[in-house]
Amino acid sequence: MRFEVLSRGDMIELSRELSRAGIMNKTKEEVEWEVQHFIILRKHYSELVKMAESYPFIWDKLEDIRQAFDAILSNWELGEEKKVENLFDEADINRLIVLTALIEEGYIESDENLRLIRKPKLEELVLELRFPVEEIEDLEEFENASLVTEFTLMKHYYVEVMEVEKELIQKAVDIAEDYATEESLVDALFVGIAKSVLADVILKLAEEKRKKSELIEALFSREPIVIEGRRERINLYFDEEAIEDFLKELQALGYLKVKGNRIWI
Repeated sequence: MRFEVLSRGDMIELSRELSRAGIMNKTKEEVEWEVQHFIILRKHYSELVKMAESYPFIWDKLEDIRQAFDAILSNWELGEEKKVENLFDEADINRLIVLTALIEEGYIESDENLRLIRKPKLEELVLELRFPVEEIEDLEEFENASLVTEFTLMKHYYVEVMEVEKELIQKAVDIAEDYATEESLVDALFVGIAKSVLADVILKLAEEKRKKSELIEALFSREPIVIEGRRERINLYFDEEAIEDFLKELQALGYLKVKGNRIWI
């Protein structure tokens, strides 16, 4: 299992913490492309409201836009200047959308500061909204809209844990909580549980099956391996090549030895 962290420094520190706890691990840096596809809608707010009657995902966005609009203009008098940093929150993309529209349509003059020169009505504001294509069930209905594809080249940082014992896996997850992204933490937990259970099943079978071919055959007869929790269930599937690699991993960890078609614990 592996954890993703947001920086090289976090990667190094997490690796050190795991090593101090006696947990085998290795770091890995990867440069990856992230590809995202968006539908672009550029319309008056009032037009978007009409579209939202048929497409609820648009309405959710418009609610966020209205809140951003009110937050920006609620205490802004005509002729008053404000600093960009006092209006724009990097965590709120909807404020950027509203500010961009206000500047483009001449409601705001932009220099070192921003000055409100006309009072806008939200319904008359032309907004450019974008939605991930996966949110749209029927793309043909948006054939007149623009399609934008974004490629982002990013470096990702990982710490991979090479353990299959339940106690060490849980300990690794506990340590990684302060470093890893939430998504990778959850994924790593399930991967760790699955690998631990699979390792236990293989080691028990290896006590009886001294031939690798017989062990793999017996393993497939149990597929899927079901892991029952209090409120969840994990179904574990595998293919033969993956099992071959997992046996090599168990051998590297010292749990068993494989030579040709023979297996020893």
